[in-house]
Amino acid sequence: MNKTELIAAVAAKTGLTKKDAECVINATFETVTESLVKGDKVQVSGFGIFEVKAREARIGRNPRTKETIQIPATRLPAFKASKTLKDIIAK
Repeated sequence: MNKTELIAAVAAKTGLTKKDAECVINATFETVTESLVKGDKVQVSGFGIFEVKAREARIGRNPRTKETIQIPATRLPAFKASKTLKDIIAK
């Protein structure tokens, strides 16, 4: 499912117009993104937790030249599904 299909599905389930559903979805994604940028967790009960995880700097290797390279530390978004969501999908 892509974003357009998500908007259409939300509009159909809620009775909103596609334009209103798009505004709601965009606002949701923007809010989650802003919270993650600040370093906050976003916990949606029954769905999961969005959070930022830190990856430490490490040494890697270029597979073509076998040369070692330094990979810098970075922050990555992560999602952990709730037990409820896992159980629903497992059925």
